[in-house]
Amino acid sequence: MKKDIEQLPQEQFERIHIDSSKAERIEKPSLSFWQDAWLRLRKNKAAIVSMVVLVLLVIMALVGPHLNGHDGTTQNLRHANLPPKMPGIEKLGIMDGVGNLSGKKIDLYAMKKVDEYYWFGTDGLGRDLFTRLWEGTQISLLIAFVAAMIDLVIGVIYGGISGYFGGRTDDIMQRIVEILIGIPTLIVVILMLMIMEPGLMAIIIAISITGWIGMSRIVRAQILKFKNQEFVLAARTLGSNDSKIISKHLLPNVLGIIVINTMFTIPNAIFFEAFLSFIGLGLQPPNASLGTLINDGFKVMEFQPYVLLFPALVISILMIAFNLIGDGLRDALDPKMKD
Repeated sequence: MKKDIEQLPQEQFERIHIDSSKAERIEKPSLSFWQDAWLRLRKNKAAIVSMVVLVLLVIMALVGPHLNGHDGTTQNLRHANLPPKMPGIEKLGIMDGVGNLSGKKIDLYAMKKVDEYYWFGTDGLGRDLFTRLWEGTQISLLIAFVAAMIDLVIGVIYGGISGYFGGRTDDIMQRIVEILIGIPTLIVVILMLMIMEPGLMAIIIAISITGWIGMSRIVRAQILKFKNQEFVLAARTLGSNDSKIISKHLLPNVLGIIVINTMFTIPNAIFFEAFLSFIGLGLQPPNASLGTLINDGFKVMEFQPYVLLFPALVISILMIAFNLIGDGLRDALDPKMKD
């Protein structure tokens, strides 16, 4: 067969010319890991909406206390227990200053001769709840972010050293972790608050004492996974020291897991701070946080539900937003989810 083809005259074969400029090109733009992750994150509508909502809440926590001209700590008993009243919206029959008094609906602002607007009403001491809500949100976010950053730093360093060096170092460090994780967190927090004066710093330290354990175990597992792979062996062969290998080669490969875990740590810290404040172990009056505001609202929930409604809504939105962002980051930073 081959000989028959070789004996055919060359004129019977036609040369095919392909125009490379018109040829279909199958190519994908070169993207870095973080650029590709951002493109995938943008496809997650829930995560993007949650990011926008979270940014708006942070902005309101910063500027909200200065919007209506009322101070969150000033007491005015003549203005106590006023329902919400907001200009413009009051004409719609909602947030119009009408409250229940002895089973009857009465305009409490007119009855008490109050010519001011309290957008979210006032508490039993006449303090403006709108201002206190955003001051409390500010404190809760501050505690959560600082506690999460402390957990991040301690957990990454501790887990990185334990996983990289292994052997007896790993055994000793993990026994310490097992001892700490065996002690209930609430007991540790109560002991810390008994030793220290209750306040902002005491809560942050109490949350951070055992909060870093989860991060350290995750980082340790990832370091154990990567430390014997070829790129680490190549770096060690080229003379890189241990600190450079950990910081330049290992940590960038576990950065995605660290970011995801941090995004879930923040709402946990917000909820735990609110829980401590709710049971009376958190911030002390006149300071406000979402937990103290919810505690105050819970006491008068039957007669003044608006005192509980607004802080409960804010903390619920914060928890949902952070968790949806965490889910979106987990999908975006997971190479297995890549299209």
